[in-house]
Amino acid sequence: MYVYFTKTLKPKLTFVTGNKMKLKEVQAILGPNSPVEIVSYNLDLPELQGEIEDIIVKKCQEAARRLRLPVLVEDTSLCFNALEGLPGPYIKWFIKKLQPEGLVRLLAGWDDKSAEAISTFGFCKGDCEDSKVEIFQGRTQGTIVNPKVQNYHGWETCWDCVFQPNGYNKTYAELEIEEKNRISQRFKALMKLKARFSQMDL
Repeated sequence: MYVYFTKTLKPKLTFVTGNKMKLKEVQAILGPNSPVEIVSYNLDLPELQGEIEDIIVKKCQEAARRLRLPVLVEDTSLCFNALEGLPGPYIKWFIKKLQPEGLVRLLAGWDDKSAEAISTFGFCKGDCEDSKVEIFQGRTQGTIVNPKVQNYHGWETCWDCVFQPNGYNKTYAELEIEEKNRISQRFKALMKLKARFSQMDL
């Protein structure tokens, strides 16, 4: 009599990013009980303009069109309430040009230093430009403060050192990475995604 043991493999989901730290953070947040195995693919996607949701939909559709696989993309925004939501989805370019201290200077003339960090994931199962994109979004409220440390948890360009989440007297950069991952906008978005994937057949 022969007994065969089969190993149940999780379906793989391609996360389109060239940022190894972002991949590592996503994998850590989803944890070992994730219903999917996240693998990365570095794909040079066009830099789009528009509202947060519009950008993520077009970005996701383009990635799916090129790879012809179920794909996951993410876009992070930092929105200053005093500036009507700017820099928003363009924070990547602001941080590169101004550095964290420059972000603080943007609000120098305003009493309102409040901000909202937003993480938006887009998932597309199809392989054509007009495929349906599901959006999973997380938001964390906080305040923009002067940087106390320059610890970016390994990120080359990051605004963690100037964003202090509500209810804390430390910035993201001062928190242990495990604690940050339990309260961040990315965590909130990924918990919605994880719940959805638990019910989905890739």
